[in-house]
Amino acid sequence: MNPENTMNQVSRRQVVQGIGAVGVGTLVASIARADEPAKTTTDAKDLANEVKLLPTRKLGRNGPMVPMLAMGGDMEATSAPGLINRAWASGMRYYDTAQRYGRAHEEEIYRKWLAAHPERRKEIFLVSKDYPTQKGPEQLLEMIDVRLKALGTDYLDLYFIHQLCPEIYGPESVNWGKSDVFRKVAEKLKASGKVKMVGFSCHGGPEYIQAAADGGFLDALMVQYTPFYERGGAFDKALTDCHSKGIGLIAMKTLRHAGNVPKRLPEFEKLGLTTHQTILQAVWSDPRISSICNSVRNFDQMKSSIACVHGYKGPLEVSVLDSLKEAVLASRRTMCPGCPSCDSKVSSTSFAFRDVARYVTYFEQDNFSQSRDRYLALPEAARTVSNTDLQALSQGCSFGVDYAEVADRAQRYFA
Repeated sequence: MNPENTMNQVSRRQVVQGIGAVGVGTLVASIARADEPAKTTTDAKDLANEVKLLPTRKLGRNGPMVPMLAMGGDMEATSAPGLINRAWASGMRYYDTAQRYGRAHEEEIYRKWLAAHPERRKEIFLVSKDYPTQKGPEQLLEMIDVRLKALGTDYLDLYFIHQLCPEIYGPESVNWGKSDVFRKVAEKLKASGKVKMVGFSCHGGPEYIQAAADGGFLDALMVQYTPFYERGGAFDKALTDCHSKGIGLIAMKTLRHAGNVPKRLPEFEKLGLTTHQTILQAVWSDPRISSICNSVRNFDQMKSSIACVHGYKGPLEVSVLDSLKEAVLASRRTMCPGCPSCDSKVSSTSFAFRDVARYVTYFEQDNFSQSRDRYLALPEAARTVSNTDLQALSQGCSFGVDYAEVADRAQRYFA
């Protein structure tokens, strides 16, 4: 890679200037060492269908080149088959699912799809996830065969512990990412040939991401990501440390905090982008992020995101990010994308305010029918607000989420 091009990737006029003093030097070195710029696959074609494939980035130090946009899961069962087919026909080759998605039926939909098109398996990057809540990471050794059977494949490209956080796995789970137990499990899974990469999707605070960086043995993480994170803060440092260790980073929940932002604003229309497309490009402006796992509820969403990734030419200007943050903060927000205050409050309250906010967001933005089931599946203590100072939570939140209002709406919608 041309060093001059590498330096252009981190121009002071561009967003990576804001990654923080803790990470810039490491980022430049790691980009030059291991990461390639987005490959714009303008000439890459699916030979059978003449489909324009999505641009790719390398996933971690030892991982493959993966599309910069992933087909998110947890779709409604009636729409999932059509969306999966349209995704394939549109050049998407990264598919993300889980045991729990689609009321535990989504993997079956993929199994039937792969059975109908077995030649496609080798062309896609397939991810699934599991909940080892009874025995911890060692339980994955038992669960993997169930996942493979459900999907109708003999291997996964990436296997995640799903939703790693203290609310589900207990406070000791913060250390799993650097534990010898999880390291040995990851080694056994990969040695078996059933899994190529191992990691976790993180719903906990930045300390979970930092633990993975300290351990250094996981291949990839899926993290809740906002382009408005605190520069030089704990989340920023954890991402940089993971990146420098060669751990691939996949962004999720990138649009959830911006569901009520106007779809079009003049300053972004000048760039040929909708507001949501601008957010996606702001995430890709961080070279530590390999891909965005993008929730898809309909084909219009899919088309918009695919057009956005094909149109990505390089990091956005800092001024664009500033305008984007102002637009997000000016809208009504039901979900904090992750700020130091909210992260620190998780361990001090039994009320699962992040999960409650997430389910309200899903319900309001997508009319997602499973939101009520997810809410009611929370332990009663996690849905009880009496011992939690919601006003203090909101005052501390960098995004000003009105948690009292969110909790009231959850009661109206789901209780």
